[in-house]
Amino acid sequence: MKSDRYRIEPGTAVDLSGRDPQDHAMAPEGKDAARKTTKHLNRRLAELQELMYAQGRHKVLMVLQAMDTGGKDGAIRKVFRGVNPQGVKVHGFKKPTPLELAHDYLWRVNAHTPASGEIAVFNRSHYEDVLVVRVHDLVPTEVWSRRYDHINAFERRLADEGTTILKFYLHISKEEQKERLQARIDNPEKNWKFARGDLGERALWADYTEAFEAVLSRTSTDHAPWYLVPADSKWYRDLVILDALVGTLERLQMRYPDPEEGLHDIIIE
Repeated sequence: MKSDRYRIEPGTAVDLSGRDPQDHAMAPEGKDAARKTTKHLNRRLAELQELMYAQGRHKVLMVLQAMDTGGKDGAIRKVFRGVNPQGVKVHGFKKPTPLELAHDYLWRVNAHTPASGEIAVFNRSHYEDVLVVRVHDLVPTEVWSRRYDHINAFERRLADEGTTILKFYLHISKEEQKERLQARIDNPEKNWKFARGDLGERALWADYTEAFEAVLSRTSTDHAPWYLVPADSKWYRDLVILDALVGTLERLQMRYPDPEEGLHDIIIE
């Protein structure tokens, strides 16, 4: 798969300053050609998802993480365009509820992992507990620092029980974030997306960068790899994610269940 160029190999020390969020290496022929490829991949994903749903054997977990305005919502809309929603479950993890806080931090996530035949998409995820929690000092360092191992073990268990895991970090520049935040202010139809608190989070850009670098460096594994997706260009972001997702599903070598015997002899009157 062409998107393998963005896959973080286990044990890699990730420095985001050395990763270009405007990279277009998978699209040498430009945006228009890339969008044609994206449409083809959309159609292929729909076919593979239907096959996966019919077979009811495999399950896929797709994790999306990014800085604010990184494009998680847009990626979900564009990547799964035309896909049967019966087989795709999307869950967004926001500020924990009192009930969720009364349990361990992985409790709320476990209930939303995919069943057989499903693709589950996490818009934010269990990684918030080594990102927001770390940046805002919500728990002591000795607590959040243990969670990388917990998360690796959690994903190892899911993989051992048959879940295919792909994780995407949507890498945008600080300048691109500025433009996207300003667009939310300038466009009345996007005002609802903006909150003053977004500016406080933006002021913590360096802290979030450090936290994301730790996540990518410590939790990209063979069974649950991270893809570091250049995401300043939305069309390129979608191309990379689709290439990785379609390629992964094709490697599962799925097939439709065997039909009942004698179907060809049936004539509907």
